[in-house]
Amino acid sequence: MMQRLHMARGHTLAELVIAIALGLVVTAGAVSLYTTQRAAFERSGDSVRVREAGLIALTLIGQQLQMAGFVPADAARFNSPPPLFGCSSGRPVGADDGLACEALASHSDGVAVRYVGDNISTWPSATGQSTDCLGQSVTSNSAALGGQGVSVVNRYFARISGSTGEPELYCEGNGKAGSAQPLVEGVERVRLRYWLAGGLSAIDASAVSADQWAKVVAVDLCVLVRGAPLGRRLRYVDCDGASVVGVDKRARQAFWRRVAIRNQAEDSL
Repeated sequence: MMQRLHMARGHTLAELVIAIALGLVVTAGAVSLYTTQRAAFERSGDSVRVREAGLIALTLIGQQLQMAGFVPADAARFNSPPPLFGCSSGRPVGADDGLACEALASHSDGVAVRYVGDNISTWPSATGQSTDCLGQSVTSNSAALGGQGVSVVNRYFARISGSTGEPELYCEGNGKAGSAQPLVEGVERVRLRYWLAGGLSAIDASAVSADQWAKVVAVDLCVLVRGAPLGRRLRYVDCDGASVVGVDKRARQAFWRRVAIRNQAEDSL
């Protein structure tokens, strides 16, 4: 009986090299596509975070500026100190009725907002008391207003966090002295310019004299928000309207809003 030999035909070295090369090309393409999509996803996510932080910061500060000088209908009216006090490249410090400015390394502007709070103009605490920007009860000065409401003083500024190293928007309320707490992460700078009654342009806090704070009728508010490192230098427009290239390869975006000081505007008519 004759046996038939079956010869197995193998791949040549050239075919093996071609197969490996094609496999590497496909793998490289897949990796490149994944890397590109991941980078695009990270940029998109960072852009969303920056926008959310900017809009939240504008809303928080803007709402407080609108409250400046507010007095409930059943409360005694107060005329001093003025509803607003601002600092250029600094934060308000000191007693609520005698504020001064302390320089900030962030060059962020700071502002203190005063108004009379009650359970309608502020969120009431668990014990039914008026609260500051941090939800702390404010009770120390209700007698000065005849028991109808309390004088609320909230101070806003931006600085680098000592624990995270990230810039943050802070507020310090008068419910507890020295209790500044971060509200929004990523806010690198707050820029504030003030419109005086009859003024032709907005001016910095450093140009507002002590007797002019009671004449502020509007505020130009800008917040500059910093994003995550993206590996390349990016151009942005800062709060002064200048086009700047970031040297730390982080995305930045400025957000603007003009806020009417309604209680002041009514008094100036």
